[in-house]
Amino acid sequence: MAPKIVFYLFLLVHVVEFQMSFGQGDVNGAYWLADAGVPASDIDSTLFTHLFCAFANLDPQTNKVTLPSASFSQFTPTVRRKNPSVKTLLSIGGGNVDPAIFPAMASQPSSRKSFIDSSISVARANGFSGLDLDWEYPRTTKQMADLESLLKEWRAALAAEAASSGRSPLLLTAAFYYAPKINELSYPVQAIQKNMDWVNAMAYDFYDPSYSKVTRPHSALYDPAGPFSGSYGIQAWIAAGLGAKKLVLGMPLYGKAWRLVDPSKPGFLVPTSGSAIPNNQYGDISYKDIKKFISDNGATQGYNSTYVSNYCYAGTTFIGYDDVESISAKVSYAKKKGLRGYFEWQAAQDLNWALSKRAKQTWGA
Repeated sequence: MAPKIVFYLFLLVHVVEFQMSFGQGDVNGAYWLADAGVPASDIDSTLFTHLFCAFANLDPQTNKVTLPSASFSQFTPTVRRKNPSVKTLLSIGGGNVDPAIFPAMASQPSSRKSFIDSSISVARANGFSGLDLDWEYPRTTKQMADLESLLKEWRAALAAEAASSGRSPLLLTAAFYYAPKINELSYPVQAIQKNMDWVNAMAYDFYDPSYSKVTRPHSALYDPAGPFSGSYGIQAWIAAGLGAKKLVLGMPLYGKAWRLVDPSKPGFLVPTSGSAIPNNQYGDISYKDIKKFISDNGATQGYNSTYVSNYCYAGTTFIGYDDVESISAKVSYAKKKGLRGYFEWQAAQDLNWALSKRAKQTWGA
């Protein structure tokens, strides 16, 4: 057989393998934040199919991906001790990154190539199953066009690397805005559909006490009065052309604590005078700290099925958050809509894995 024919047959086999592996499997995922106080060894990885290790850095001088600590190198073997089949993804970026870094990297073919090549090299060297982009957020039409170019070139590089190495291709995912438009600026949906395994839709942080004058659920699944809800975002993504199996619904393991103007009238849509958390204008409070607040203060607890949000209150503090009821409802919604799955931000905020266990049980039911 001629060498050229052998080469093309070899390439064809790997393309078929790539297509078969691309986009397969449910996602019961969670992000692990390295500096959140819970070591990777404490994660109950049996509750997850995918774990996202956050966050790798982007060097603005070289446009290369770097790891901030040795814990990243050990993440995959550590979590696989309890669950050998869990897939790990290296998440790059995050909400605290200088907003100029990603646009600068994505603006030129040469800098995109440096980023892409280094991301693949770092992922392979440290045993990750894939790569996750957390660019919050493209802000101009050009930046969205550059994101499209980045995704196309990244996928091509992943396919070429897999074909040349004989290994399964790395997964390619991203944490994106909950809906396909940010202030009327559209994500490149067709490029996302074609080149990404899935999108983690961040269906949280819709409201917070730093600007809202009334209490609101920050991660509502439904909102009859407006577009800020998980269901609205998912439906908008699908209407824009992204397949349901390319979507993973985000769920926060934290709530928002509001200071009530009138403690005799607790609830959603009542006047607030800001955050109830000292030195935190956004009112962020982890699930484990919410449960401690309830225990320490004898707080009243409730569940609002209109929004799909749990809440509790004591004195002038009102907290909207996700507990087992809302987690179950959200996971059921994701499954009913035919989504790829769900993810949690972030694992360290759970208490004895109560929410992760409920999510897993609901998805498997």
